[in-house]
Amino acid sequence: MTKKTIPILYEDEDLLVINKPAGLVVHSDGRTKESTVVDWILKEYPNLKGVGENGAADRSGIIHRLDRETSGALLIVKNQRAFFALKKQFQKNTIRKVYHAFVYGRVKHDEGVIDRPIARSGANPVLWSATRGRRGEERAAVTDYRVLKRALEISFLELRPRTGRTHQLRVHLKAINYPIVCDKLYAPKRECLLGFARLALHARALQFVAPSGKEVRVDASYPKDFEQALQHLTVGI
Repeated sequence: MTKKTIPILYEDEDLLVINKPAGLVVHSDGRTKESTVVDWILKEYPNLKGVGENGAADRSGIIHRLDRETSGALLIVKNQRAFFALKKQFQKNTIRKVYHAFVYGRVKHDEGVIDRPIARSGANPVLWSATRGRRGEERAAVTDYRVLKRALEISFLELRPRTGRTHQLRVHLKAINYPIVCDKLYAPKRECLLGFARLALHARALQFVAPSGKEVRVDASYPKDFEQALQHLTVGI
């Protein structure tokens, strides 16, 4: 992995934003050996080693994460000053995150709010749930959505999470019966449509305040599978 294989969308003395490819895990889970975003960081920016939470080398530069199969904008910090400044913004939910996703079904309303707490699934404790039968501690979770395009059996959505729960978008969309296309965890029995071989979710944009005080908005271009899927959706709203 080089700077050419992982596009840099924004960079200053305190941070950078990359366009993470789908299929690349952010940091090691300690169980498997594979290339990670952290490996790329330590190769391209070796002085970032230990930057972040508790000086852990295996999470150097990491302030938030995207699921393995999710592509798009990922923020990386270069020093502890940036880490604490951005961590505070994530905790206060003042960082604006925009995602685009293809979902199963023709979403009825042009826009809406999904306000459902998330807890562990009662049926499978590995998964999360925003429906009846969930167990354990419930955490508030809110997602705004807007329909960008519709087809007969697919909708293309813009998603703006107000909170940052694990699997929040996937769980919320499943809860309203519009799971994300090719979500092998939350819609395992559904056929992967539009040519997708991975979760059809892309982190489209990030907006935040840099440690310098500068307001930054970064947009991540679509990967090839998203571009090809959009060509299939010829029916607008």
